[in-house]
Amino acid sequence: MRLIVEEGHIILTLYYVFRLEVVLLLIVYLAYGYNQGGSTMSYILLTLSSWFMALSWLFAPYLFNPSGFEWQKVVEDFRDWTNWLLYRGGIGVKGEESWEAWWDEELAHIRSIGSRIAETILSLRFFIFQYGIVYKLHLQGDDTSLTVYGLSWIVLAVLIILFKVFSFSQKISVNFQLLLRFIQGLSFMLALAGLVVAVIFTKLSVPDIFACILAFIPTGWGILSIAAAWKPVMKRVGLWKSIRSIARLYDAGMGMLIFIPIALFSWFPFVSTFQTRLMFNQAFSRGLEISLILAGNNPNTGV
Repeated sequence: MRLIVEEGHIILTLYYVFRLEVVLLLIVYLAYGYNQGGSTMSYILLTLSSWFMALSWLFAPYLFNPSGFEWQKVVEDFRDWTNWLLYRGGIGVKGEESWEAWWDEELAHIRSIGSRIAETILSLRFFIFQYGIVYKLHLQGDDTSLTVYGLSWIVLAVLIILFKVFSFSQKISVNFQLLLRFIQGLSFMLALAGLVVAVIFTKLSVPDIFACILAFIPTGWGILSIAAAWKPVMKRVGLWKSIRSIARLYDAGMGMLIFIPIALFSWFPFVSTFQTRLMFNQAFSRGLEISLILAGNNPNTGV
């Protein structure tokens, strides 16, 4: 897990997984923790330092970068990141050039049986999110049996199947374009209709839907981590390409969570000016023009 900085452009990677895990824990605690008898002020006092730490980990590369909130730089960062994310790996391709190559490099250290077992045990912690959240849904009421947890896994399996339907390779299905689009459209309509029917005729509520998303995201990452640890087995059963596609989707989602707020702030020129003066106030007080340095101009050229 790392952050790659190349020629001033920040390329996001799975370096942020642990940081987002902390944020996810804080959100779960906000939704299901403090309101069991606490107050909003108690939540703020208990978690303020944790929020500050997590957000600092996520956005520090931009906050302490003089060009972090310049719109053109953000656009270049996003373009470089998407090119890196979508570029396929291959022989001689380095991790700095391709997400697939980087993904393989990150898994290179998991070779022995002991390391695979250790990685599997560590990844089990992600399943705790789902186990705790599904029993808070309005749909299940007061039922605390394991059946509820088992049904949540069935729902997750259906979501994975839907993902495979919509991500089916167009190159493989070049002779079945019409049939493929029909199946994808039918699957989407059935899934949407089933969700609407569940909301209307059962106790499933809209907050329950967001709670399920909150539960399934870490569960999916746990499954990915375990599957990546047992990469040779996944290749033998023919599931490795699917695992890699889902992992790429996760990384894309994590990157968008970082880029969206940065892009919003970059739209306003005063944010970049305020950030530069705040971070480099001492340099401004000495009469140093940061903009000249960033532009590559030499202030002593006239001497």
